[in-house]
Amino acid sequence: MESYAKGVTEPSLLEETIGANLERTVAAHRDREALVEFATGRRWTWGELDRDVDAVARGLLAAGLVKGDRVGIWAPNCAEWTLTQYAAAKAGLVLVNVNPAYRTHELAYAVNQSGMRLIVAATRFKTSEYRQMIEATAAECPLLERAVYLDTDDWADLVASGEQLPDGALAERMATLAPEDPINIQYTSGTTGRPKGATLSHRNILNNGYLVTELITLTEEDRLCIPVPFYHCFGMVMANLGCTAHGTTMVIPAPGFDPEITLRAVAEERCTAVYGVPTMFIAMQHHPTFAEHDLSSLRTGIMAGSICPVEVMRRCINDMHMAEVSIAYGMTETSPVSCQTRVDDDLERRTSTIGQVHPHVEVKVVDPVSGRSVERGEPGELCTRGYSVMLGYWEDPDKTAEAIDADGWMHTGDLAVMREDGYCNIVGRIKDMVIRGGENIYPREIEEFLYEHPDIEDVQVIGVPDEKYGEELCAWIKMRSGALPLDAAAVRAYADGRLSHYKIPRYVLVVEEFPMTVTGKIRKVQMREETAKTLGLG
Repeated sequence: MESYAKGVTEPSLLEETIGANLERTVAAHRDREALVEFATGRRWTWGELDRDVDAVARGLLAAGLVKGDRVGIWAPNCAEWTLTQYAAAKAGLVLVNVNPAYRTHELAYAVNQSGMRLIVAATRFKTSEYRQMIEATAAECPLLERAVYLDTDDWADLVASGEQLPDGALAERMATLAPEDPINIQYTSGTTGRPKGATLSHRNILNNGYLVTELITLTEEDRLCIPVPFYHCFGMVMANLGCTAHGTTMVIPAPGFDPEITLRAVAEERCTAVYGVPTMFIAMQHHPTFAEHDLSSLRTGIMAGSICPVEVMRRCINDMHMAEVSIAYGMTETSPVSCQTRVDDDLERRTSTIGQVHPHVEVKVVDPVSGRSVERGEPGELCTRGYSVMLGYWEDPDKTAEAIDADGWMHTGDLAVMREDGYCNIVGRIKDMVIRGGENIYPREIEEFLYEHPDIEDVQVIGVPDEKYGEELCAWIKMRSGALPLDAAAVRAYADGRLSHYKIPRYVLVVEEFPMTVTGKIRKVQMREETAKTLGLG
């Protein structure tokens, strides 16, 4: 049986804009709580949220921005991020998400490549002086006309300027918008070359947020804790758009991820769901105060962003009360989710797969060389097709054509296996696969094995250069608190007789942290470079 699956076609796709969808939810739940900013105590009902979104949208219109203009947002998680997201959508502006970790070179590239006319930004966050960086790049960014800083009078001035517009100005703009219009540019955190601007439509991201949260059965009775960054699809699509499509309360625990504040927010706000990448759940579960927080209100949530360790998932279910927790898999270019586990899946499926194909989407696994579908159980490249595939990379038709083939299939670059039951496993990235002496090795298999070691908190396995075999394996290991560091001999002794000899890492490095993107994805290219340098490998 070939590795191909097609999702169900219920519920129907939402054929409306983000602004129209928000207004439908507001009409149904006007007086219910919509948004909570836990760090400041600020709260909005749906009616109040819509009022403030409209005020920001009118300010953007008063700034002279026309349909299709690009507006940047560069800030940590905060209520104004959410307001700007929906205001831009109502005004028909393309929101450009700027990575909070960017520095001047990356900022200038995103501003110029997208043709950004206005940017909404925090003045500073942690070690990032956003205002200084924007001012430092002004000469390089001639198209950028205005910066609006959130923690100054700029924000109030932007809102106030919209009061001069005629009453019907925003409604007139909304009437010109269509679900297929581009509404968001997200720069992929590529490990090689310049970032590419994945361009997404209302239809792309509204429906993906809606369907992701349908599959964890969110309703207006739920409260979702959102510690994942808004600048990425996990925060602004799977969380915000998923909540607004269902009337679910959005709870922002803090500007950046803090495990203890997230636990407090869940407990004090009686959240029923929480999102995170695996490293976030690990940080919460290993926090010294974990047992002090009443998490009994939780029932569900999503773990995504990178492949989820089995033991971490088990603790989510057993210790965090998340009996209906879901694993979601995807990429920015597919809005993002294309596979997800279901709340009624058995424990095995919900702890060892990325789920099955999403509604209204097709997936297949193909031989990376020939492009032909492989048999179920055989590894190959995962491809996906459907409403969720991006419009393309912003003003980069060549890169778009490399990623999306003539039949509309998005080639993910991920190595996957589709099981006989249609559930999929990611076994690695095509570029992460290690070829040692002719043997194909998938690092994920070794990582899952080493997670079972009682002294290992987290582990990543990479390939490094080797004169004899071409590549050898190296394990980067984070030890549990109080555990003695492991060396290569100890890992070899643990694995001997349980793993094939060629899968046992030759090198072991004990580290405090892994190099990561801001969304929690491990930067294995950087790990390989650092390992080769540390160990003196060619």
